[in-house]
Amino acid sequence: MTSSLVLGSHNVNGIRAAMRRGFRDFWDAEEADAIALQEVRCRLADLPTSAFAGYHTAMDTGTLPGRNGVAVLTREVPSAIRTLSGTALLAGTDGEFSEVEAIHLQNRDLAHFSHEGRYIEVDLSDRPVRVASLYLPKGAAWPYEEDGKDKYDRKMKFLKGLARLLTSSRREAATEGREFVVVGDFNVAHTTLDLKNWRTNKRSEGFLPEEREWFSSVVGSRRLIDVVRHLHPGVEGPYSWWSWRGQAFTNDAGWRIDYHLASPRLARSATSARVAREVDYDSRISDHSPVVVDYDLSRLV
Repeated sequence: MTSSLVLGSHNVNGIRAAMRRGFRDFWDAEEADAIALQEVRCRLADLPTSAFAGYHTAMDTGTLPGRNGVAVLTREVPSAIRTLSGTALLAGTDGEFSEVEAIHLQNRDLAHFSHEGRYIEVDLSDRPVRVASLYLPKGAAWPYEEDGKDKYDRKMKFLKGLARLLTSSRREAATEGREFVVVGDFNVAHTTLDLKNWRTNKRSEGFLPEEREWFSSVVGSRRLIDVVRHLHPGVEGPYSWWSWRGQAFTNDAGWRIDYHLASPRLARSATSARVAREVDYDSRISDHSPVVVDYDLSRLV
């Protein structure tokens, strides 16, 4: 068994735009073993192969043009791929994709979202870990946002189904001798430490009481552990998303909405976790910065 795992998560806000802004320069320097992406936002025909070269890439783009799309890049061919649709795209190290069958994740509440490209799991072939990449709907601040009920209801339905899916995936992975980690953009700031201006956002989507209560329901010492918070207890942030507008990035007025939620043993094996916040506004690859965690898998023994 390979004794370490450097796992990154990055909402790229469009892979083609991210490539122009230095996506590969960052990840080539990082030398990550696996990278989970969200908001790839690109059709199969337009995917830039150079973005994925050197990795094996499992992806679900969904069918909504220019929206969503999740992927997991790995050094070795994954031993299994799971999606909500039962299909996936798979590329070798040359970055050329073809459609493949995937294990179909059956979930009553998430079936409605199966065409949207929001969730994918892969089993690493060289490490006993199952990695999931998630892009959760943004939702809306209903009832404070009068016309937002449909978006609010969609998010709450997704959250209900996701809670069940995370439990079943974690347990199934454990029966197969694997640890489980879900990473990505949850579009929820869990606590007041995870949002700079939390006092003025109590009625904002992503910080509604019911969203935060849902988050509390899926984490715990016997469920999933927020790895970044585990390694950085009691500190504000580190934030992972800042608006493109105004001085939010310069003033570090951000949200921590990109997470690594890991099974307890895997979480305890984490030795470092960081948000790779760019040095200045002009250096930003996306409105989200990468979240990178080093896991020492020798601690699993």
